[in-house]
Amino acid sequence: MYEEFQSILSGIGPVDNALTGEIQAHLDDLTKPQGSLGRLEEVAMKFAVAAGTSRPVLEKKKVFCFAADHGVAEEGVSAFPAEVTPQMVYNMLNGGAAINVLTRHAGADLDVVDIGVNHDFPDHPGLRQRKVRKASSNIAKGPAMSLDETLQAVMIGVSLAREAHADGYHLLATGEMGIANTTPATALFAVLLDLPVESITGRGTGIDNEKLDHKISVIKRAIEVNGNNLATPLDVLSSIGGLEIAGICGLILGAASVGMPVVVDGFISSAGAVTAMKLSCKVSDYLFFSHLSNEQGHKRIMSKIGARPILDLDLRLGEGTGAALAMQVIEGAVKIYNEMATFSSARVSEKQ
Repeated sequence: MYEEFQSILSGIGPVDNALTGEIQAHLDDLTKPQGSLGRLEEVAMKFAVAAGTSRPVLEKKKVFCFAADHGVAEEGVSAFPAEVTPQMVYNMLNGGAAINVLTRHAGADLDVVDIGVNHDFPDHPGLRQRKVRKASSNIAKGPAMSLDETLQAVMIGVSLAREAHADGYHLLATGEMGIANTTPATALFAVLLDLPVESITGRGTGIDNEKLDHKISVIKRAIEVNGNNLATPLDVLSSIGGLEIAGICGLILGAASVGMPVVVDGFISSAGAVTAMKLSCKVSDYLFFSHLSNEQGHKRIMSKIGARPILDLDLRLGEGTGAALAMQVIEGAVKIYNEMATFSSARVSEKQ
């Protein structure tokens, strides 16, 4: 499996920046003052370059919501019990979660992926049964997963992305569900980006000040306990990450390997994205960061990696909700690029 993983990494190529001249010329020829559509023009440019064409198509969209439980929940770092993870998966399968509403609104498909929930689900057309194990181990006491389990979870994400590409999808998005998952995500950011734990640890599902202090101490303990096994990004993911974060990392790597853009959701999904970026420096050219999470530290994290999220709505739900909203902005930008008249075709006088 490691050889297959390395093959995916080596197969991720850079975007073709030679296309930017042609794309920019078309943007400048649209019937508007040059640059007047601001970031929509930047988004259209990035999507076209990532897709590898000056005539991009954006019709089929899919959100993958990876679900997993975390052993660190036993440390009391969340306001909700671990039982909420499978309950929320059932809610998604029944169409009642926020992500269901927003994917329907965006005209996107939704796949819920059980990659590590501590529950046995019956078969369901909206559920991908890809369980690696029932929950990760408590990172405050040792590694979250073995290296083999981590690779398995990453390769599940890779295969889902490549399957979606084969099925004709043009844009993917990440989402997640997992009680206590802001704790491993924060630990990953602290190690991979060399950021102080205190400055990036947030309240997650809404913990009070006492629990926040406890959460910070748990994250520090997890980093200390696993300190001898943090040499590579894959080691870090295995030691202090989570199964759904590994799946998101793999989805991003798999999409980049076939030249398909991905919209990254919020705080947790960003941890998967940062891990993927550390594994391959070429990945960032394929990523759209959907929104600036209300979770403490996300702004600092985005600044550290040089990302500029599309939206800022104080969201902190996860599931892929911000990504589903940002998909519509990206689709609007691509439609502007493809459907707006040009000065050349409309015979509109240009600026003197």
